[in-house]
Amino acid sequence: MLTIRKLSSTDVGFDAALKQLLAFEGAQDDKVDAVVADILKDVKARGDVAVLEYTQRFDKLQAGSMAALELPQAELKAALNGLPAVQRSALEAAAERVRIYHEKQLMTSWNYTEPDGTMLGQQVTALDRVGLYVPGGKAAYPSSVLMNAIPAKVAGVQELIMVVPTPNGEKNQLVLAAAAVCGVDQVFCIGGAQAVGALAYGTQTVPQVDKIVGPGNAYVAAAKRRVFGVVGIDMVAGPSEILVISDGLSDPDWTAMDLFSQAEHDELAQAILLCPDAEFLKRVEASLNKLLSEMPRQDIIKTSLQDRGALIQVRDLDEAAAIANYISPEHLELSVADPVSLTAKIKHAGAIFMGRQSCEAVGDYCAGPNHVLPTSRTARFSSPLGVYDFQKRSSLIMLSEAGAQTLGKIASTLAMGEGLQAHARSAEYRLKP
Repeated sequence: MLTIRKLSSTDVGFDAALKQLLAFEGAQDDKVDAVVADILKDVKARGDVAVLEYTQRFDKLQAGSMAALELPQAELKAALNGLPAVQRSALEAAAERVRIYHEKQLMTSWNYTEPDGTMLGQQVTALDRVGLYVPGGKAAYPSSVLMNAIPAKVAGVQELIMVVPTPNGEKNQLVLAAAAVCGVDQVFCIGGAQAVGALAYGTQTVPQVDKIVGPGNAYVAAAKRRVFGVVGIDMVAGPSEILVISDGLSDPDWTAMDLFSQAEHDELAQAILLCPDAEFLKRVEASLNKLLSEMPRQDIIKTSLQDRGALIQVRDLDEAAAIANYISPEHLELSVADPVSLTAKIKHAGAIFMGRQSCEAVGDYCAGPNHVLPTSRTARFSSPLGVYDFQKRSSLIMLSEAGAQTLGKIASTLAMGEGLQAHARSAEYRLKP
């Protein structure tokens, strides 16, 4: 029997109860951080030798050199060609949809010329080289390859270096096939903090990258935190989340399974339902208990829902939207009759799934938008991964002779006000007597 927390927005102390429900200690474990710090220091100092030693120790791989851990492009293509036809078709269809969506995100350069001939603008360029971390072994996610690699390639990244651990030599063929579909340039069978260090600092074999993206375990997350500044990172994500808002007219089995879809990720995942109809909440609870036994990952789902899940009765859909904005969920499903109107009231969410037909699972794989989303309420200030994460902007400033006279005087005045005489003199040198 599954016991899930039940709340009502009219309860005394509801705000405090909601805050407690959402609380997640995202700070890294000190022991994990200490181990990661030592690994990164070692990789930075010894390069390939250190990476090989850690790979042999943690992944039980007896490789004689880093070259033995690099997969040839022929192996990636063979993995793709070896997929069952239905699986290959699904992978390629998903990749194409993701590519089409992200092509619309491309930023472009622009400039304008002022009346005196001064030109100002913005030049957009792609990162040169990006590292993609992909979980390996049993926890293999080809969808992560698509969602991280495709926007990078669309942005114009010249080189994409993928690292994927292969514990005991276990390679996931669908992950390798996804790398082939995405045009990944190099793949190394390494993982953990040592792989992050290799990408961040570069080794004799692994090229140093400009940015590292992709999910990983606590050691990978801690390593990404530590190397930020040496390289860019996408984000340090917390457990997966789903918030469903229903008007009470949804199918309770659908709703229950949508809550399961995130709860099955991890015992720390969070699944919450908001609805003004108390009877519907009871029907969903019944569906949760009815369907749980059918789930292969039922133990994970049960722990997730009992520890961090909730069924919350709200006054109306307007209040549901307000609570959703406070929660700022990674995934938000609007299972209501008029999702367009309700979406207009949502300010903070990683991805919004509009209408009863729009299940979050489709967004994970093939809808098109990116499934790398902000978690732990960071959607208040963060956005999904996209092409813009692999592009950067340079400001363009080209003063005409006339512009140098006008702007030079302004700059000189402000510089003197800040006590920076060299700034002022630099601008004044351009002024005509």
